[in-house]
Amino acid sequence: MTVNQQILLDNRPQGEAVESNFKLVQAPLGTPGEGQVLVRHHYLSLDPYMRGRMNDSKSYAQPQPLGEVMQGGTVGEVVESRHPKYKAGDKVVGMGGWQEYSIVDGNVPGALRRVDTSHVPLSYYLGAVGMPGVTAWYGLVKIINPKAGETLVVSAATGAVGSAFAALAKARGCRVVGVAGGPDKCRYAVEELGFDACIDYREHPDVKTMAKALKDACPNGIDGYFENVGGYIFDAVLLRTNAFARVALCGMIAGYDGQPLPLANPALLLVNRIKLEGFIVSEHMEVWGEALTELGGLVAAGKLKPRETISQGLASAPAAFLGLLKGKNFGKQLVKLV
Repeated sequence: MTVNQQILLDNRPQGEAVESNFKLVQAPLGTPGEGQVLVRHHYLSLDPYMRGRMNDSKSYAQPQPLGEVMQGGTVGEVVESRHPKYKAGDKVVGMGGWQEYSIVDGNVPGALRRVDTSHVPLSYYLGAVGMPGVTAWYGLVKIINPKAGETLVVSAATGAVGSAFAALAKARGCRVVGVAGGPDKCRYAVEELGFDACIDYREHPDVKTMAKALKDACPNGIDGYFENVGGYIFDAVLLRTNAFARVALCGMIAGYDGQPLPLANPALLLVNRIKLEGFIVSEHMEVWGEALTELGGLVAAGKLKPRETISQGLASAPAAFLGLLKGKNFGKQLVKLV
């Protein structure tokens, strides 16, 4: 245990991201100093937001630095601790990045959190009972703020955020419609995740056909929309919104390669008096406790059954990440390191 495998961002994408943007290296494994904790990562989280940070452009977060370990969420086990709050064997979640081990300052608020794996599997703390789950909770509860009986739509419906959104929305008595890619994902959304309907965007590749599918699936219109994708799907949703609809703007994965994503008919925001709010979940740490408690309860009760796509070994991370951006994953995308 003297070497730590790491993946660095070697160069920035020119348009679409490719595997050669990344570099696999070996670094000497240090030892924790006073107040520090050495963590061996069991799982690494892959998330769409990482693509935006690969660009050297103005955004809500600093760009991923070149020549440094790719940033990202991890769960694992404490190997060695020089901090009184943690002991060897503790299961923890943090932002250890794309590497096999990390040394974490246990005194930094939020840098490391112990988790209970007796009822919730360790990997779920990177998905349904982690950042993606809290993302779904915040957008639903704090922005859409639905009433029972309202119709809600979410894009990327079978991913980590979308699946949590469905469980949370159904618990509040809403009709929930998803948008996903392919018949298998749509079937899973309805039969396993509890969606009332799911629209296959591959069958509806333009605004006109998507708007027709949304009209059929949402006969009473759309009261709330959780946006992960952008592009023509957003345009189609806006055509079907009711007056005073709310939009939680979480991601625009269709534009992560750098091209702008214009809106076809922004006047609908005015006509329907739509509330549209973008948000970054890490700026709302005050809700995490409440959100995680509800999400953990839904998992324990069998009402949230998240699916995972797991690639094996650190070297597989770049290809798995690029596959995620193209929708090749089914559920939460993880890399298993142990």
